[in-house]
Amino acid sequence: MRGERGEHTLQPSALVNEAYIRLLDVKRIQWQNRVHFFAMASRVMRRILVESARARKFQKRGGGAEMVSLDDTFVVATAPGQDLVALDDALNTLTEMDPRKVQVVEMRFFGGLSAEETAEALHVSIGTVMRDWRLAKVWLLRELSAR
Repeated sequence: MRGERGEHTLQPSALVNEAYIRLLDVKRIQWQNRVHFFAMASRVMRRILVESARARKFQKRGGGAEMVSLDDTFVVATAPGQDLVALDDALNTLTEMDPRKVQVVEMRFFGGLSAEETAEALHVSIGTVMRDWRLAKVWLLRELSAR
């Protein structure tokens, strides 16, 4: 959320509230521990952010908005919301090849978990998490650059 523009409609508190409401609706999950909860919350927050970005996607194409000139400031300010949909598509592609790397990205990027918390949630070593994190970032950068 830090990278979004200031007038973004989904504020961090709204994101957390929406994630909490969705997690309350899930009655069948047996929470193993605090880290398991944060791992699931990360996945839910990713879904909420992507749904919000997809709902706003029509604005990317104009959506009846007033025409303005594009200067560098405007492009930088709107890029994170537009890139979220592309990131989600790339993560879906990566899921087919290596689901654990996607879990690491969800927990670290969307959930804000530390490497230690992510390792605990996935039952792997911190070194494995760091390696997956580095490889996923490089793969995503290459994938997003190609688009």
